[in-house]
Amino acid sequence: MKCDSTLYRAAPPSLAVKPRLIRHLFLPPLIIALMIGLGYIGFWVSEHYGIRSLSENGQRQLELHARAVESEISKYTYLPSLLELESSVSKLLADTSPEHRQTVNEYLEGLNRRSRSRAIYVMDTTGRVLATSNWRDVDSYLGEDLSFRAYFQNAVRGQPGRFYGIGSTSGEPGYYLAHGLEEHGKIIGVAVVKVRLEAMEERWQRARLEAFVSDENGIIILSSDPARRLKSVVPLSEETKEKLARSLQYYWFPLNELQPLAREKLAEGEEKLTFPANSELMSDEENISYLSQTRPLSDTPWNFTLLTPLQDLRREAINQGILVAVAFALVAFLLIAWNERRKVIATRLAAREALQEANNQLERRITERTTDLRASNERLKGQIRERRQAEETLRRAQDELVQAGKLAAIGQMSTSIAHELNQPLAALRTLSGNTVRFLERGQLDVASTNLKTINELIDRMGRITASLRSFARRGDDKGQASFGKAVDAALQLLGSRMESAHLQLHRDLEDVQVQIDQTRLEQILVNLIGNALDAMQSQPQPELWLEAEEFDGKYRLRVRDNGHGIDAEARKHLFEPFFTTKPGEQGLGLGLTLSASLAAATGGHLGVEHPASGGTTFVLSLPLVSPTPAEPI
Repeated sequence: MKCDSTLYRAAPPSLAVKPRLIRHLFLPPLIIALMIGLGYIGFWVSEHYGIRSLSENGQRQLELHARAVESEISKYTYLPSLLELESSVSKLLADTSPEHRQTVNEYLEGLNRRSRSRAIYVMDTTGRVLATSNWRDVDSYLGEDLSFRAYFQNAVRGQPGRFYGIGSTSGEPGYYLAHGLEEHGKIIGVAVVKVRLEAMEERWQRARLEAFVSDENGIIILSSDPARRLKSVVPLSEETKEKLARSLQYYWFPLNELQPLAREKLAEGEEKLTFPANSELMSDEENISYLSQTRPLSDTPWNFTLLTPLQDLRREAINQGILVAVAFALVAFLLIAWNERRKVIATRLAAREALQEANNQLERRITERTTDLRASNERLKGQIRERRQAEETLRRAQDELVQAGKLAAIGQMSTSIAHELNQPLAALRTLSGNTVRFLERGQLDVASTNLKTINELIDRMGRITASLRSFARRGDDKGQASFGKAVDAALQLLGSRMESAHLQLHRDLEDVQVQIDQTRLEQILVNLIGNALDAMQSQPQPELWLEAEEFDGKYRLRVRDNGHGIDAEARKHLFEPFFTTKPGEQGLGLGLTLSASLAAATGGHLGVEHPASGGTTFVLSLPLVSPTPAEPI
């Protein structure tokens, strides 16, 4: 490859060094400045959208908890007006004799206990308490003059009295609801109910919710943080403070202002507040920011405020900003590396012919490798065909094992079935002989009765043999089965064994349709119930539980016995073929293996549990039959 050396001699070395020196001096500071700028933009965008997401979620929480507060403060609204219906109250307001006062005191005491309010009392039109539910207490309101209270002044004028304040007698905060008691259109007294709202604060604290309720004066009356209670969320003038001090609404509390370091209005009813670290409300080293969302409460001049901490959001925004800065640095590094790589590639253009030759060799190798892969693919197809043939052979062998298990179970049941048939045969022999004699004597009614009995015995023998024939048939992998009928058939086949063992059966299941052949389901149930009977042979009072339930689209049957259980060593090999704990003449060790295989073939499962109380529980899960959608008309 030729080149013109005069081109290189034409450019002085200093001209090539200067651009490189400029790049080395100014490129790193530029990259650092861009990293800081993009990091800040990433932080700002992440914080902005994070606050928006918190705001949307907070609006739902705000509405939910505000409605809870509204419900709590309104459920006692009806109670003061209820006293208008009590004749003893009107009598007391007309005649303040000790007998009437005692009657009303006891009535109010019982009403207060049933309504779970703090106190209920009745005042005359001058504001004097005539009767109260806490008449027994040392700090009773009886005889107190409460005419200075705003709720009394509103109620005596016929307006609803709603007031939150601290009691002048007990110093206990509460929410007062007052109602003017009328008689013939004239107000003759005032009924007042005092309730405590501290239960909401306790619920907020348990839920780790930061919220508070401020009244019409801007004073926090309910708060999840006790340090915020009875603080002002708005600046109070000296005139307002003096007015509140005279009314004793908040007793002698100073009503300090809850003043944040920074306040940023985001939307209507939403603010971003920052409190100082050395504030009496905060204990952390850093300033704490909140998203404040406020909503007015219905039927009251109060406001509910929800505070959502922004510390986690700020940390996440910082992480996002750092991630953006690091990503930019990585991209810048990659671009610089790509540029250097491009220069290196430019110097290697002379080796193109060698690379082309290497490419040609690679293509030849790929062609050879493709030929080998095709041959391997053909061999793999042959192995797949052999595997499918082996699976088909295994399936046929499994079917034969299933049939062998059935025949083994039939052999075990032959003795009990022969016992069941011997009883009707003996009865048939006796009844047939008696019928001949009754016919000879002309007693046709008795002979007819014997013949009907003979017919019933023949039907019974037919049912026994029919169950045996149905159990012996080969099943199908697909199909639907009635769970209740399968259980009835299995219990009928094993009926003699259960009767001879004096078994107590507990049955709790429904007749549902499951995805399995009816005969194979009966075989599984016969194996499980038969194993339970074998395990309880030495029990003086054997009990068997058949309990089923629907769970996650499947029907789960639990077959539990109170037998001797299964030892730890046998549990390891429980579902292995030809493993059995019975004597050789009583089992082949295939029952549980075949039952588990039949259940798995339909998408089900057979498992075992070992209760601490003893015995063994086999759990059979089979898929339910999905309902077929109706065709459109």
